[in-house]
Amino acid sequence: MPEIENKDIENSAKPRIKVPTRAEREKMRSLIEKMGLNTVCKEAACPNIWECFQRHTATFMIIGDVCTRNCRFCNVRTGRPAPLDPGEPERLASAIKELGLKYAVITCVTRDDLPDGGAEHFVKTIEAVRAVSPETKVEILTSDFAGNSAALEKVLRARPAVFNHNLETVERLTPTLRTKATYLRSLAVLNYACRLFPDIPVKSGIMVGCGETMEEVFGAIRDLKAAGCSLLTVGQYLAPDEKCHPVEKYYSEHEFAEIKAYALDLGFVGAACGPLVRSSYRAGEMAERVYG
Repeated sequence: MPEIENKDIENSAKPRIKVPTRAEREKMRSLIEKMGLNTVCKEAACPNIWECFQRHTATFMIIGDVCTRNCRFCNVRTGRPAPLDPGEPERLASAIKELGLKYAVITCVTRDDLPDGGAEHFVKTIEAVRAVSPETKVEILTSDFAGNSAALEKVLRARPAVFNHNLETVERLTPTLRTKATYLRSLAVLNYACRLFPDIPVKSGIMVGCGETMEEVFGAIRDLKAAGCSLLTVGQYLAPDEKCHPVEKYYSEHEFAEIKAYALDLGFVGAACGPLVRSSYRAGEMAERVYG
């Protein structure tokens, strides 16, 4: 395969976030820090961090905690990343075993500085998890690997339970929100994954509230379905920092229900749509729709 190329805020209330006790928070945070791991829960300022930590679940972020891109919706640090940590795959695998996870999501920062975008490190991590916890299903949430189809094929041959790559936003807003990424490239990544391994479920997600119209949301969902995706997440964008793109609108529960109904009518096997939905939130439950 060749190189993969290419308002006013409503008056509805902001989504509420349930925060557990300090003791519960510290218990899970200490466990993650002790193992020297990064979680997207913390680095991306996910609104579900305390709920997931309370449930002893987390989405692990590999290949460092510094991204080479500077997307306007994201809170992950940007700059010059450190070299890859060769011991990270084994430590993450040990953490998954210690936590007794039956389903683990592994994501990453974007590493345009690496020739394969970190694909080999993904493979080593998946293999390390399987070696110590073979019953654990592993979902991966990857970058676009800068359009490197060989890198994408490398991670897919490791046979993740679900392959996830986020479209993030509608086509019109992609140049504004996503640095160095393109709408068509992300669709090409998803479509290539579907065609290369049609038995691996492909998942993607978008955020809403950045200034898009409902018809643009529906258009992005149609594009994802045409690319071959079977699983979809749609969540409310919440600006993690004042320097990030501002929230233009808070979607109502009714609007999220409308989006979900539209996706299911198109033929998505699973669609999680709601104010606090994120691409890896309760990912195991969504995967069950495919695997049973």
